[in-house]
Amino acid sequence: MKVLVIGANGRVGSLLVNKLAAKHQVLAGSRNPNSANNAYNIERVYIDLLSDVDTLAESMSGADAVYFVSGSRGKNLLQIDLHGAIKTMQAAEKAGVKRYIMLSSVFALQPERWNESFLSNLADYNIAKHYADLYLTTQTKLNYTILQPGALKEERGTGKIETNVTSPGTNSIANVVDTLVAVLENNSTIGKVILMHDGNTPIDEALNQLG
Repeated sequence: MKVLVIGANGRVGSLLVNKLAAKHQVLAGSRNPNSANNAYNIERVYIDLLSDVDTLAESMSGADAVYFVSGSRGKNLLQIDLHGAIKTMQAAEKAGVKRYIMLSSVFALQPERWNESFLSNLADYNIAKHYADLYLTTQTKLNYTILQPGALKEERGTGKIETNVTSPGTNSIANVVDTLVAVLENNSTIGKVILMHDGNTPIDEALNQLG
């Protein structure tokens, strides 16, 4: 497959690009692509989420799937995390890309839970992710999967998670990346919003247990 990763220079995106490249041709999309960093199965491409939909659609030409793992880290929530994300959904539809995988945040579609734990300090971020997720699930015909992990930690991955989430737990970035890769391989995740945190269930098994 040819897979576009939007946000390829981020903490999640950089690991995701390398993992995907073991099986797929990867377009690593960012505002600062460096062709000198092209590697086997990885092509660095320019993606600016402030661009219009037509420009973004051109960047997706020939892609079989799109990952959105970009984020402004609180610096430009409206234009990047919300409107930028939605434009990539519109662009994917315009470019004929069917598969779209979104990295979101735990309980993003459940505002009544935003006062819990670390979420209480992220009101504006939660709002941006809420409406991006809502648009994807209700206003597009994309074969979407939304992955909603809790807080990301730079810890060693265990390959084990939980998807029966009742509280906003922590996630190693490695486990999140491995779950994102597994989602692409598992068609039963299409049309699903998957909440997760680190746990005791192997990733593939956890995904296969989804209702």
